[in-house]
Amino acid sequence: MNSQDAIVIFSGGQDSTTCLYWALSNFHHVAALTFAYDQKHRCELDQSRVIARKANVPQKIISLDFMKELVSSELINQQKDNKKGTDNNNMPSTYVPMRNQLFLTLAYAWATTLQYSHIVIGVCETDYSGYYDCRDDFVKGFQAFTNLAYHLNFKIHTPLMHLSKGETFDLAEKVGCLDIVLEHSHSCYEGDRTQRHDWGYGCGLCAACQLRKRGWKEYCHNKENGKNG
Repeated sequence: MNSQDAIVIFSGGQDSTTCLYWALSNFHHVAALTFAYDQKHRCELDQSRVIARKANVPQKIISLDFMKELVSSELINQQKDNKKGTDNNNMPSTYVPMRNQLFLTLAYAWATTLQYSHIVIGVCETDYSGYYDCRDDFVKGFQAFTNLAYHLNFKIHTPLMHLSKGETFDLAEKVGCLDIVLEHSHSCYEGDRTQRHDWGYGCGLCAACQLRKRGWKEYCHNKENGKNG
């Protein structure tokens, strides 16, 4: 295994774009792994291609369209009748069960083919929406189990795990991709790229847009007061 090479689980959103450029700053070779799971905001796939080209990073896009046959999520099934925005377990209706576990499993598989030793994923438990598979305990547990079960020695990196969304904007600036994040990354759950805001494109109303908007406000406030960096 090459200890200097990494696979980035790359959606084309703010977090994974920041992680892509973070990986480019920390590893010799970087490859992007993107998943098409019939997500409602499919335009993020188009944006992922744009960003990967700009970063000069090879990208593999894998179809997981079968997920709509197995799980129920507003991001896949486009449910319209959930007024609370949560499921029976009080989990946000945008939660896709087992998504990150499946993504990491497939990243491990590809990494064994490429002989890469590192996997980067943009999960975060600071500003996350309560998703089980965004927690630090989940990532560490998955890494320990998979390495032990398959006699591997991969390292999963989560550079955003303990950052707020504002701090993620700050990290994007540090690794040289803030303009890319603002102009090309996509986070809006509604797939809206008709409206350009200071913080990027989106409907401005969904949970992803609201989080990104608050993060941008935090980033700008800290910058004005000399707190960034």
